[in-house]
Amino acid sequence: MKVSAEEARRIALAAQGFDGPRPSSPPSTREVVQAIDRLGAVQIDSVNVLVRSHYLPLFSRLGPYDVSLIDRAASGRGRRLFEYWGHEASLLPVKLQPLLRWRMERAARGSGVYGGLVRWARRHRPFIETVFAEIRERGPLAASELSNGGKSRGAWWGWSAGKHALEWLFWAGRVTTATRRRFERVYDVPERALPSRVLATPTPTDDVAQRSLVRIAARALGVATARDLRDYFRLDAADTKRRIEELVEARLLVPAEVEGWREPAYVDPRVRAPEQITARALVSPFDSLIWARERTERVFGFRYRIALYTPAAERTHGYYVLPFLLGDRLVARVDLKADRQDRVLRVPAAYAEDGVDPKMVAPALADELAEMAGWLGLDKVAVAARGDVARALRGVVR
Repeated sequence: MKVSAEEARRIALAAQGFDGPRPSSPPSTREVVQAIDRLGAVQIDSVNVLVRSHYLPLFSRLGPYDVSLIDRAASGRGRRLFEYWGHEASLLPVKLQPLLRWRMERAARGSGVYGGLVRWARRHRPFIETVFAEIRERGPLAASELSNGGKSRGAWWGWSAGKHALEWLFWAGRVTTATRRRFERVYDVPERALPSRVLATPTPTDDVAQRSLVRIAARALGVATARDLRDYFRLDAADTKRRIEELVEARLLVPAEVEGWREPAYVDPRVRAPEQITARALVSPFDSLIWARERTERVFGFRYRIALYTPAAERTHGYYVLPFLLGDRLVARVDLKADRQDRVLRVPAAYAEDGVDPKMVAPALADELAEMAGWLGLDKVAVAARGDVARALRGVVR
């Protein structure tokens, strides 16, 4: 199968849910869950410059929606979503839990978990079991609520001993997230936190589970290299290679040659290549459309790095920079900040991509910013003068 570069771009956008108009009325829980089911995973991250990262991908696809729909879908015994390591920490459809038990079992053996936590767990087995017993008896509990969890040593990775133990148990599947309070994980045992029908689902063998995950990745990406498929759920290279071979033999993946791609590609047999994409969206740095930076450059000709992890002197476009999707192209980079105190959506900078007319971008971007500001409960949009689009944008933002 041969695919042109333009077709690959449209296939990728359609697979990610950018192939149709946004709902004309506020999305329901069903539509929200269906959108996440289509993606297979939504990444969670603590950065809150604009809005928590797991809320933004659905705004990009559905427009303004009630974020509490996600929170409710990810808590309670009737939940539709659960947290685990999909692509990094992720919200996933709860039906995927059996497909990730092999990862939990490997984690329990010390495989597939980042090394620092493995080494810590080996030294603190009795303490981990004490923490697990407390969750089982008293849960749901946050790390800060453990009776002997110790103190944290600052933000980010300055975890307390109790948090280390809970994260190990979380990796191993012995505890899960019951809910979140002010973004802090609240842990409980799966028997109380997950639907009984999910827990009763037989555990598939590793190969069956991994084939399912590769198929979900293929559906969500539309067209992908082996590396793309592997990265979506962070699978091992050897496992991915075998699973792709098996899926091709079963005709559940179709080999493809994509114009301009150096590596062989694969497409889902049900792939759609719309004749036109009319999307308009600001895309989160943690959106699955642009997870793999090399793929983003290959598909869209758009070289992207998350600037907030870059030293200030090396940032070229701002601090929290979102690509702007218009039609089937990423046409601009927009630095954004939600100023909640002054109720303003601030645009410190906005730049057009090479060859893109800033005046063409500005009206559509202004509309998107106004819609985003309303969704975030902010009263207005304030555009600074930095960047060629910013200059054009200030003329159309009211």
